[in-house]
Amino acid sequence: MTLKQKNILLWILKIVASVILLQTLFYKFSASKESAYIFTAIGLEPIGRIGIGILELITAILLLIPKSSWFGALLGIGLMLGALSFHITKLGIVVMNDNGLLFTYALIVLICCAVIAYLNKDEIINFINKTGIVKLKSKMQ
Repeated sequence: MTLKQKNILLWILKIVASVILLQTLFYKFSASKESAYIFTAIGLEPIGRIGIGILELITAILLLIPKSSWFGALLGIGLMLGALSFHITKLGIVVMNDNGLLFTYALIVLICCAVIAYLNKDEIINFINKTGIVKLKSKMQ
């Protein structure tokens, strides 16, 4: 894959993930019946709904900033793993007759963020090395 192809792929993935994250914010911040139902079912209404909405907004912004897209991808992976785990354990794949749309959106965002993180693995490794996380691990052994 050439650098140009990699950059095009990265931008497509960033835009897809960000658009999905941003379009769902209206429902979280307006306390739509679906969003309130979901967060009540998992015991996080209203603080969790608003807090996760803010984290998703931050994720979408970070994804669109080239120097921080790797961090946005990692944050997106964490958020979507949480969303998918709630779907699997408490909500079900279909929520309020949505035919699995929210589950599908979470899965798409997770895949996009995982590929973005993989394609930016050098930046992630550099960050880990700069922060001393690896040194801390080696001291523990």
